[in-house]
Amino acid sequence: MHDHPGPLGQLAQHWFEQMRACGDDVRELLHDGYPTACVGDAAFAYVGAFRAHVNVGFFRGAELSDPAGLLEGTGKSMRHVKLRPERPVDHEALAALTAAAYADMKERAASETER
Repeated sequence: MHDHPGPLGQLAQHWFEQMRACGDDVRELLHDGYPTACVGDAAFAYVGAFRAHVNVGFFRGAELSDPAGLLEGTGKSMRHVKLRPERPVDHEALAALTAAAYADMKERAASETER
């Protein structure tokens, strides 16, 4: 993410900061080369900076409510939002997805701990 100067790097850094700000229990690591936000050991979101866009991805994105229709992908569980500097993004809707992904994973991690 830091290897992408200009708008792409700024987008990636901004959204990873949003993930970090979800809670005091958010940990970060590199997973497959992408900055990833976790609750404990459970990953909930990542940022991937590419040549022409940035993906903000959610590990359980297929299960998230997405009234703004931002999520893309057809995998069993993962979904992402593709951001391009020249296209406006619904910041409020993406922030809500990020918060929902965090809350979902926090709840999953808590229920696993209770078992």
